Formats: sequence, structure tokens, C-alpha cells
Amino acid sequence: MDPALEDGSDPAQVARQILLDKLSGQPRTRAELADVLAERGIADEVADQVLDRFIEVGLIDDAAFATAWVESRHRGRGLGKRALAQELRRRGVDDELSRDALEELPPEQEAERARELVRKKLRSMRSLDRQVAMRRLLGMLARKGYPGGMAMGIIKEELDASHDEFPLLDASGIEVE
Repeated sequence: MDPALEDGSDPAQVARQILLDKLSGQPRTRAELADVLAERGIADEVADQVLDRFIEVGLIDDAAFATAWVESRHRGRGLGKRALAQELRRRGVDDELSRDALEELPPEQEAERARELVRKKLRSMRSLDRQVAMRRLLGMLARKGYPGGMAMGIIKEELDASHDEFPLLDASGIEVE
């Protein structure tokens, strides 16, 4: 229980202060903030009332949060739509709001980001067999939430395009014609 509640303070005022403190660091979803209030011993009805008011005045906006999160995590960490959807779900964003935010990420932008990730990773894979490199690249893109078909197509294109830098090796490590 929050110490401020023990001294007889107004629970709504305590809840407002907790929310303002949490929102000063970074944007958060309603679900995250509701969890914080529950952990601090704020009654559900008080929490709902204060959260509704914060939404009303624009201090909490799950749709804006989802849009900003998708853009930031896609650009910064190179995450694909599937991984972004999982992250939004974990943060308590409604599925419909998540879908709307993910639809703003054009497929060609997602493919280009996957291509950048493959090119970057390829630099450290010059001594590997083509099949090993392909498996590792496919695994990397899968972990980042890219669809398998898109990933495989991009990997094959990039391996073919970088043959001079990334020669095909057989099992003995000798370049194959």
C-alpha cells in the first residue's frame, strides 16, 4: 500500500500524483498505469475514475502511444510487425489500436528495414557457408518478427547481390563456381 494512503490522504489525489510521476518519465498505456495504481493499493473505482480523467484531458492516449511505439521500435531495433504486435499486447494496448498503428507501417518500409538488417549482419558472415549464413539470417529476422516468405526472399536477394563479397563456399571452405 502507498504510504500516502496510510496518513489519510485523498485516494484520488494520491492516484493523480502517482500517474503524473509515472508519465513524467515516458508515455505509458492505460493498462500499465492501472497496474501501477493497483500495486500501490489504489481502489479500482478510484483508479478508473482518475485514469478516465487523464484520458479525457489527453495525458493518456493509447492510440498515440501505439503509433509512436511502432515507429520508434521499428526504426531503432528493426522489429517487424509480428514482434511489434506482441510488444504492444504485453504493454496492454487494445488489439484494434495495435492493428491501426501497425497498418501505418508500409510493407515496403518493413521490407527495406529487413534488408538493412541482413546487409549489416552479412558483413560478419563472410567465412560461413551459404546455407549456414542463410539459416542464421532467417533466424535473426524471425526473432525480430518478420514474415518467413519476406525474410527468405530478401536473404536470397542479398546473398546473390553480394556474391563477390560473400562467395559461396562448399563444406570444405573452398569457393564454388
